Amino acid sequence: MADFTLYCFAQSGNAYKAALMLNVCRADWTPRFVDFFHGETNSEAFREMNAMAEVPVLVRGDKSWSQSGVILDYLAEYFQKFGWSNDEERREILRWLLFDNHKLTSYIATFRYLLQFTKNPEPKVLEFLRQRTKSALGVLEQQVGKSDYIVGDHPTIADISLCGYLFWPEEFETNWSDYANIQSWLNRIKSLPGWVHPYELMPGYPLEE
Repeated sequence: MADFTLYCFAQSGNAYKAALMLNVCRADWTPRFVDFFHGETNSEAFREMNAMAEVPVLVRGDKSWSQSGVILDYLAEYFQKFGWSNDEERREILRWLLFDNHKLTSYIATFRYLLQFTKNPEPKVLEFLRQRTKSALGVLEQQVGKSDYIVGDHPTIADISLCGYLFWPEEFETNWSDYANIQSWLNRIKSLPGWVHPYELMPGYPLEE
């Protein structure tokens, strides 16, 4: 039995954050497919495990964690990799984790979901999310133009969190040629030993009817 089990599915960028962290840390882990598109996260069994009815959920022994930021924080401490060297750096990492969850992932994930997985989304809602996505990507573009990684010159869980939805640019109508710094940063992340594309790292792609 693997040390870690990750409840996930291939289309979830938030689950990918946890899966990528496990992979680049060379963890002994196994994915457990969650059939999100057929309602598994709303099942009684899943809600007993995670009342928020979301992936990812990471399980180790009799302990479990949900929310990607919490999982990343736990794994950084557990493996002593992709973490912080002092309290100031930890708070800076936390600052970017919060930015990701509130400003980057929140808009990109919703925009992509409406574009790819719903029928006839409201055009005004799409335009609102498109502009919010551009704004958040502008902040990220500026930050990774200052240094190779989000917090200093080495990759941390801030990078792993922020990149979670960005390996599907065509699915949220973005071209990285318009964001040269982000494109270079993503290439650096892709060069990390253990990097695998989300559709290959987690089960459930392509979608089955």
